[in-house]
Amino acid sequence: MNENLKQKIIETVVAQEGFKIIRDEATRIFKTETLENCFSLANEFYKSKQFQVQVLGVFLFGYIANKNENALYFLKETVSQNEDWRVQEILAMAFDSFCKANGYEQSVPVMEEWLSSEHANTRRAVTEGLRIWTSRPFFKEHPEKAIDLIAPLRNDESEYVRKSVGNALKDISKKHSELLVAELKTWDLSDKLINQVYKLATKYIK
Repeated sequence: MNENLKQKIIETVVAQEGFKIIRDEATRIFKTETLENCFSLANEFYKSKQFQVQVLGVFLFGYIANKNENALYFLKETVSQNEDWRVQEILAMAFDSFCKANGYEQSVPVMEEWLSSEHANTRRAVTEGLRIWTSRPFFKEHPEKAIDLIAPLRNDESEYVRKSVGNALKDISKKHSELLVAELKTWDLSDKLINQVYKLATKYIK
């Protein structure tokens, strides 16, 4: 990609308030550039001080992560440390892009790895990125697996993660309340952290 085109892309995304056009730019780059070029551009964009350009890089990392282990690792270990909440929202979307391209069932081991990460944003990228879990392939047919993956984080030390867990379980309860109720019966509600998630998860359960 020549410098003039690159600069034009940067100017386009910096002018954006929302993420749709930024994602569209990332998609276009992914479809027209080589995997190697996408990785190089993603790294370059992420180094920008402008969050819109950083987000463009994160989207690109997500698109190539199923074919580039370094991109997946960068998302997990580096992007998760970004202090901008907007970048963290895109990290969740990027993780879902990886799972979609890689296959949701095939990505379960990676989900488990990320859910056990020491970084709260990495854990949240999974719980939040796959919402609504049971609208995703594999989990649509196996909602119990989604609950099995999410529920262990009910007493996560991060409130940011716990809220995501509670909301993800709440989503699942709309169609699979009986499965969630069975899970909730095993919870120790005397634990304040667990009780917070319980209240979120049971919003739609009568």
